[in-house]
Amino acid sequence: MLIGLPCRLFAAAALLGVAAHAIAQPAWKPVKNIEFIVGVSPGGGIDRTARTLQKTLQDRRMLDVTSAVVNKAGGGGALAQAYMNQHVGDAHYLEISATSLLTNQITGKSANAWSDFTPVAMLYDEFIGFVVKADSPLKSGRDLAALLKNDASAIAVGIATSAGNTNHIALALLAKHAGGDVKKLKVVVFGSGGESTTALLGGHLGLVVTPAATALPQIQSGALRMLAIAAPRRVDGPLAVAPTWKELGFDVVVANWRPVMGPRGLSGEQIAYWEDVLARFTQTDEWRRELEATGGVNHYMGSRELAKFLAAQHVEFKSILSELGLAK
Repeated sequence: MLIGLPCRLFAAAALLGVAAHAIAQPAWKPVKNIEFIVGVSPGGGIDRTARTLQKTLQDRRMLDVTSAVVNKAGGGGALAQAYMNQHVGDAHYLEISATSLLTNQITGKSANAWSDFTPVAMLYDEFIGFVVKADSPLKSGRDLAALLKNDASAIAVGIATSAGNTNHIALALLAKHAGGDVKKLKVVVFGSGGESTTALLGGHLGLVVTPAATALPQIQSGALRMLAIAAPRRVDGPLAVAPTWKELGFDVVVANWRPVMGPRGLSGEQIAYWEDVLARFTQTDEWRRELEATGGVNHYMGSRELAKFLAAQHVEFKSILSELGLAK
């Protein structure tokens, strides 16, 4: 027995050495240029988010490597997604995404599901507003709900930029909760929020459903009024005057949100690194000012919470898009 003791002690020491070596290994950190991928052309909301993120991380030296925004516009985001998944398991490539991540797949515009990628973090929400001209006979959100209940085709509604997006979903959910027929909704699709707002001001529409901040300048000028906003609670700032649909008795909460997605196959250490960086980014003054300027609401989520959120949103979106006849 005495002969075996030194062997056992040596083995134990070796195991301790391996454990100590494992503990001493550094967590994952980027070692080359970071690419923040955007599936749209420069200048849009998603691109603006990506550039605010990239510049803030650079200016505050929150990264030890260089970074750049890379625009891969085309195919409703499919080009950006294909590019990202050329880098399986590589956390140097992240996409700044949007609600189209779900809606494009549900409506058949994209073959990629959210689960084909790695959820990393959520950045913010941009809640959907329901806007009319200042002299509209619709004086409140309840007036609109009653109109949709009686005849969902009685009002022409402008949305941008495609059928089946979150503006369309918010309208359909309101009609459904009000007791109206969602298939009778009279929806006109415009190329941009500015175009739909112009049509509303020109008297060609009775209502525009749009991210709330899009109409803020015309609301502040008195040309437009916001009947209600599809937020869980009143938002801060100049939009605080708008009641939520929940206040008015309709469970309608819809936002354009901005998640950060990675290629499939990212490790726990890679995810943890970006969760830390992005959580700290959402607490910066630069990000706070950006949200104030764009009407966004800070809504940080880590990877696991984001995955649960995307799964739940997919179920809700698919249900209402099926009722609209748009789900494939």
